[in-house]
Amino acid sequence: MTLHVGIDVGGTFTDIVVFDTKTCDLRFLKVPSTRPPEIGVLNGLHAIESSLKLPVKEITRLIHGSTVATNALLEGRWAKTALITTQGFRDVLEIGRQNRPSLYDFKVERPAPLVPRALRFQVAERLDYEGKVIRELDEMLVKNLAPHLQHCEAVAVCFLFSYLNPAHEQQVKRVLERELRIPVVCSSEVLPEYREYERTSTTVMSAALLPVVGAYIEKLSHDVKAIEIPAELEIMQSNGGLASANSAAHHAENLLYSGPAGGVAGSQFVGELAGFPNLITFDMGGTSTDVSLISSGHALKRMESELAGHRIRVPMVDIHSVGAGGGSIGWIDSGGALQVGPQSAGSDPGPAGYGQGDQPTVTDAQLVLGRFDRENALGGRRLDLERARSVIEKKIAKPFKMSIEEAALGILEIADACMERAIRVITVERGHDPRDYALLAFGGGGPLHAVSVAEKLGTKKILVPVTAGVLSALGMITADIRRDLVQSILKPTSEIRPDGIARAFQALKEEAIKSLNSQELLLRPLVEIRYRGQAYELLIEMPAEKIWDAKLSPGDLANLEVLFHREHEELYGYALEKHPAEIVSVRLEATIQTQKPQLPAYPVSHGRTPKPRAYRDVLFSKAHREKCPIFAREILKAGHELRGPVIIEGPESTVLIPPDWLGRVDEWGNLILEQA
Repeated sequence: MTLHVGIDVGGTFTDIVVFDTKTCDLRFLKVPSTRPPEIGVLNGLHAIESSLKLPVKEITRLIHGSTVATNALLEGRWAKTALITTQGFRDVLEIGRQNRPSLYDFKVERPAPLVPRALRFQVAERLDYEGKVIRELDEMLVKNLAPHLQHCEAVAVCFLFSYLNPAHEQQVKRVLERELRIPVVCSSEVLPEYREYERTSTTVMSAALLPVVGAYIEKLSHDVKAIEIPAELEIMQSNGGLASANSAAHHAENLLYSGPAGGVAGSQFVGELAGFPNLITFDMGGTSTDVSLISSGHALKRMESELAGHRIRVPMVDIHSVGAGGGSIGWIDSGGALQVGPQSAGSDPGPAGYGQGDQPTVTDAQLVLGRFDRENALGGRRLDLERARSVIEKKIAKPFKMSIEEAALGILEIADACMERAIRVITVERGHDPRDYALLAFGGGGPLHAVSVAEKLGTKKILVPVTAGVLSALGMITADIRRDLVQSILKPTSEIRPDGIARAFQALKEEAIKSLNSQELLLRPLVEIRYRGQAYELLIEMPAEKIWDAKLSPGDLANLEVLFHREHEELYGYALEKHPAEIVSVRLEATIQTQKPQLPAYPVSHGRTPKPRAYRDVLFSKAHREKCPIFAREILKAGHELRGPVIIEGPESTVLIPPDWLGRVDEWGNLILEQA
């Protein structure tokens, strides 16, 4: 027996997927999430033995999606950090950009910088725009700073133009590591790119989160070893790839979207099997909903994001999150309007129907409308229908003078509208028509809301994976090891020679081989290109074989501009073909492919229609209540077709097929939903 295990920590549940590479058996379970999160992870590992009866000593791969970096940033639990920068640039971190969160709000409060001004130090040194030394660094000045840093837990170093010449930053690092016993993080190691604010902000974030993330990963690795698991811990990154525990601990900035990226990786895997290269991923969990786009089998990426008001620039899957999940609370605002989220009941106390909560949630609304089996819901718990009805009546129905069922329908309508808007952000606002994509619904709540959201978007097909409730954890065992590297160029395309581009990529290739300790890499070269004067770039892929064979020609660079014009027109509706373009940076995606699960084909139905295990009254709209057949998902076989209204209950998610929709089981056990 050889087991691969993926663990995803969510706001309500911690999901575990176990894949036996010898038998192709795929098992999964859910345990309640905890504070601190490593307790839930260890509970899940113990449950593999107690519930699944599988020996943890046979785990040869253990992959974890960590929420520690995200939670530390959102909750303000980062380490006390100092910043050392070039003289005159002390306040770059606070000045930021001209973007304002609320343009006409005179009372808006910007979040405080991660490093207060008293801990931002400047030293006399200077490089010019080509990386040449104008003023040498005085190491004695750095030594004199050491006493002021004694009470700090980390130091970030960010000098002007250090992305072209890291010598001064490395000098500071060597001096401080001799004088102090705390992490020193250099911008030339974290983000060797131009843009002082983004580079400073990302470096500071990396330094501030490093002690928190490092301590968590170190403790979890120790606890894993203590229960005699032989596997080395791997961590899911925001870019959709894996990193070793050691690498992840030293690059906390790459973990902010760790869990959601696992869901996108799982969606790519399932979509490829099912024959859906173009997907909108729709991950509805207990606390939030995460959506992203997969086009032609590739997850769309972005290079920059903002979390809790702090700017970060690292490659990441383009994920948009909203505070709408199964635990999202319905409430009435000061204007008398019904709202849902972003506040969540979480796992403790949880929705009212779980027996402890006293606030109406999306899960309670679904329970009231008959969509859940009150005797055996997620996690095997019994739901308290009377408590859910009482809370919705008291908090929503009575103030609006409506029935409990109408209030529940209202909660779902608002939650669905919130999720629809989120999908429009990553489709319509990115130049993509949602009607050209299938909706892949997963998470504990995604399959319940999928049809309602799809109808609002005009999407014709929905894919519900057989592992819908634990897809993020599955994605972690299907993901590859990945490292993203970048080097700024910032030159007009007319001034760049093909051999210059090739040399830049070759340098990144050598760095990738060294950092990943492997010659067997899949390398994807890309360039960031823009019109001169623009403040944003587009990412265009380069012909890899020509770069590595040194056959790149001026014609290839001309074709690069053609591709850029075409992409710009598709995204923004226009192209300036006579306007000069410039290459800002070269990027390299370096990947080591991992062993993928070889899932067995699903049993074939041979045309027989299964019998429902029960019937239940379900309210679909104010005027439409119907006795709905209930099917256990495990009895469905490939080829089965079910015409709505139907509810399909699995151990980790519930699928709702409303009237006028049809569900079909494919050869891998996925449900394909489409209008009848």
